[in-house]
Amino acid sequence: MLTLEPIGVLRCPQQTKVEAPRQPAAADHLEGVIELSASRNFEHALEDLAGWPRIWVIFWFHHNAGWRPKVLPPRSDSGRKGVFATRSPHRPNPLGLSVLRLERVEGLKVFVRDVDLLDGTPILDIKPYVPYTDAFPDAEGGWLAPDPIADYTVTFSAEAEAQMAWIATRSPLPLRERIETTLKLGPQPHPYRRIKADSDGVMRLAVQDWRVRFEVAGRAIHVLALRSGYRPSQLAADAAAPSEAIRLHQAFTAGWGEAR
Repeated sequence: MLTLEPIGVLRCPQQTKVEAPRQPAAADHLEGVIELSASRNFEHALEDLAGWPRIWVIFWFHHNAGWRPKVLPPRSDSGRKGVFATRSPHRPNPLGLSVLRLERVEGLKVFVRDVDLLDGTPILDIKPYVPYTDAFPDAEGGWLAPDPIADYTVTFSAEAEAQMAWIATRSPLPLRERIETTLKLGPQPHPYRRIKADSDGVMRLAVQDWRVRFEVAGRAIHVLALRSGYRPSQLAADAAAPSEAIRLHQAFTAGWGEAR
């Protein structure tokens, strides 16, 4: 019998799975705080941690109810893979492992960056990242080799830039980061990455309730514009008593065009 008890919980802006970056390297400086439990002598356990630039954080995928023996990773162009050959959260024991940048330690709070976890994630352990023994830059990537993360460049039209700036002042969703991180992996239609081809031949990426239209030329991806993911009938139906999300999309479509 194994018994695990969380040592604390992570607090960060990301609330849902679709908001979480897939890896710390894609988290683009997202901030979080590990709040350790009181009355367990963790103040002493944290001594000397502040001298390490990066830390391993072991956590529990608390939103996953089950596991799958084979999964479809977002970078896979050759079908499903065995879960033990992936970093998928859908595991027999939903344990996660991330290398986060350590900012500072204040009391029982550990401030970190590059957070690819969700708010409320139970934290099981913290260990220092030791470069000389933890890093193997010459290691091959298995089915993932060569690593495609930098294969595509992503640019934005003036309209898309203006739309993202407008949304950023009204929503905590890191929309630009999510678009860039996903499209850098490749523009091919993929159910996990939520990429499809529209009827007019333009590609479309879904990021939560937003639809991102883009074109591809070789290894370059150009984002044309954003649209609401709500249908006009949905926006009209909630006009009398709209939710906060509906109000945001109603205002967006009033200024930027119909949802599609």
